[in-house]
Amino acid sequence: MTVALDDLVGKVLGGRYRLVAPIATGSSARVFLADDAILRRRVAVKVLHPGLAADEVFLRRFRAEAQSVAALNHPHVMAVYDWGNDDVPYLVSEFLGGGSVRMMLDAGHRLTASQALLVGLEAARGLEYAHKRGIIHRDVKPANLLFDDEGRLRLADFGLAKALSEAAWTEPSGVMLGTMRYASPEQAKGEALTGKSDLYSLALVLIEAVTGEVPFSTDTALGTLMARVDNQLRAPDELGALGPAIERAAHPDPAQRPDAGEFSIALMAAAEDLVRPEPLPLVSSISRGDPIADDRDPTLIAPSEILRPDANAGTDLATIADQPSTLLPEPRSSVPVVARPSGPRSSPYDRFIDTRPPRRWPIAVGVAIVMILALGALGFALADKASSNDVPELRGRPESELLDVAGRNGWVTVRVDSRDNDVAAGNIIETDPPSGRTLEKGQTLTYYISRGKALVLVPVDLVGKATAEARELLVQAGFNVTEPQVAFDEKAPKGTVMRIVDDANKPAAAQAPKGSTLTLVVSNGPDQRAVPPGLENQPKDAVVNALKALRLNPQLKEDFSETVPKDVVIAVDPVPGTKLDVDAVVTVNVSKGPEPRLVPNTVGMTLNKATAALESAGFKIKGVTGSPSGKVLITDPPANERYPKDTLVQIIMRTT
Repeated sequence: MTVALDDLVGKVLGGRYRLVAPIATGSSARVFLADDAILRRRVAVKVLHPGLAADEVFLRRFRAEAQSVAALNHPHVMAVYDWGNDDVPYLVSEFLGGGSVRMMLDAGHRLTASQALLVGLEAARGLEYAHKRGIIHRDVKPANLLFDDEGRLRLADFGLAKALSEAAWTEPSGVMLGTMRYASPEQAKGEALTGKSDLYSLALVLIEAVTGEVPFSTDTALGTLMARVDNQLRAPDELGALGPAIERAAHPDPAQRPDAGEFSIALMAAAEDLVRPEPLPLVSSISRGDPIADDRDPTLIAPSEILRPDANAGTDLATIADQPSTLLPEPRSSVPVVARPSGPRSSPYDRFIDTRPPRRWPIAVGVAIVMILALGALGFALADKASSNDVPELRGRPESELLDVAGRNGWVTVRVDSRDNDVAAGNIIETDPPSGRTLEKGQTLTYYISRGKALVLVPVDLVGKATAEARELLVQAGFNVTEPQVAFDEKAPKGTVMRIVDDANKPAAAQAPKGSTLTLVVSNGPDQRAVPPGLENQPKDAVVNALKALRLNPQLKEDFSETVPKDVVIAVDPVPGTKLDVDAVVTVNVSKGPEPRLVPNTVGMTLNKATAALESAGFKIKGVTGSPSGKVLITDPPANERYPKDTLVQIIMRTT
């Protein structure tokens, strides 16, 4: 039968941690505010289910994971202070008063896209730190995203999910341990997990923080998991500019997801399109008189428990804090022996200190025991030496070489992808343990494989800038810049940037490896135009419009022509087919018609001579007035005036 929360209040664990008040409960643990009697500070103690105390597999894994997590030291990762097994396994950490994302949601709060971005960025930075050290969280959920009183986020419960996954224990109701609501597709398929599984879970948490709904959730654990396999998540509209980064982090194929560092960069890029976030709606970890909400996955809770509102409902509030880690004490299963202070007791905490007198054994017995232990240790060391070897220096070597060494020595390998500016892609960055350290057969060698140089953001808003300015911005960002490519463009001004391409001549991505080569494609202005053929003998207006459509500048020049009608083009200069720059001048020679003729002076001539003179000059006789046998008195139009060819002339004769 499960012990009630109040029954544990006042209990002292490990001889120093007095449980003061319950904070929360979940499927596998209960969390208490506690007093540390030795350091005299407020801490949080996660007390695991009593059924786990007899599970040797779990306890062994629990100790190993606790030691690994205690070595983590990051502003957004929990700092484990202590652990032990005093009838029940427990974990000690700093108490955080700002609550969790789970508590915000249970209190009815929803985050804005800007607030969710801030939460996601801090969580991703914590995950990146842990992943680089070969530690995967495996249970990212709202209850494991905690805040201090100032709103700084910490990731809690690193390693606990892995330990619980190997435990044979289940709850009395028969439900399995674990949280399926935020599990990745590869967890559903039972595949080996990488840090990218944590990124998938974080994406679901951020969506729930904004919308209140977890994508792909169904009524059963199996249905929830299978709904995610091979199905691409579509970010809700409420996420705004945050959506593309979330969709990529929630890709069903882990190979298509970013790692935690790349996800951080994508979030920072999205921040440019979001407003400044308001302070987070923190919810205190302890609310007087308020019931503790249930954080267990509803698809894993037995129906009988759902009908019992008093059945230890509570959130699996991880209480692990984010402070510089203290060194984890050596594993132990009994109460630690603490030196008794001299003098009278002066503090109520003193009563928790072990004051039992030391046992006195006969000296001979003690010497014998020491000798036996020494001989046993020597024999064990000699027997085991053959199964242990030093880790060689592998930095910069190919992965195949490390795997060969590990295979020959019987080491288990864990690969972690990372980026490094000095190690070529596919080669080893570092190992854990490092070179020179001894590793026994069956132990784990974690190695970090380079994915190439670190990704940096390609500067935005380079299009339209002058070539020299854009080049300088790329160099400052850490890129090599080649000689620019020049291309004609109808709209981009000459000498300005049109786009950026990579060394494969493809459009540069938003991020590129630091030190990689980029090329600016620069506008040479519009391409040259060829003067079109067939403009001669065309109406003046039609030719002018055709040249303007080609962005050429027509300039009119008028000339007389005996053969080309007025306002019709005689010729263009330059001639058709000539290549010209935009706005270049094209001279259009337009006909003014035939040149005017001078009317000859025929006064005093006979009619026949006058007619001949006028017709020879290009005029036509309109008629004769007066006596045809007389002399010419005058013409209309009169002599010595200019008129177009074929103008009609009236001859006026004198009367005799």
